[in-house]
Amino acid sequence: MGQIIGITGGIASGKSSVSLYIQELGFTIVDADVASRAVVEPGEEAYHQVVKAFGEDILLVDGNIDRVKLGSIIFHDQEKRLLLNSIMHPAVRNWMRLKTEKALAAGEETVFMDIPLLFESKLTFMVEKTLLVYVDERVQLERLMNRNGLSETDALARIHSQMPLADKKVLADAVIDNNGNLEETKKQVKTVLCNWNVL
Repeated sequence: MGQIIGITGGIASGKSSVSLYIQELGFTIVDADVASRAVVEPGEEAYHQVVKAFGEDILLVDGNIDRVKLGSIIFHDQEKRLLLNSIMHPAVRNWMRLKTEKALAAGEETVFMDIPLLFESKLTFMVEKTLLVYVDERVQLERLMNRNGLSETDALARIHSQMPLADKKVLADAVIDNNGNLEETKKQVKTVLCNWNVL
């Protein structure tokens, strides 16, 4: 039986770079962000549920869900946000589980799940081990401002809307310190995977 490792981090912590590197090493990455887009493709079960819950006003001309419009509805309305989550979360979990089972059935020994809100959403039951990509808040702030062209206030608001990385550090089985350059990060990833007998 294969094992499932969860990768998580915070906004602008470099989680995507770590996932990409693990993929380059030949592993399957099952990505929660990809899943959240896939489950609301026209014709999917969650798509019909979202349209039924929020009305056809949220659709673009081509029939796809207007993510920006939907986002603006749920951003200011907690009840609607909870309603959307009640549709999306089970669908995303199911999609990820099926993809993971398929990879394991094909003979892969280790599959990685990339889940940004792994701890916040209490999804650790889906994985055997957790790998956190960590940066200091100062570095996180600089990277986010540079990457998204945000003001310091806006960038901080996004960072503070998530569980602090320092809190996640305590919960994770291993931590990748991504304050340095990519080469240093890659070395740490390799060390952790060797320690876990994955590589």
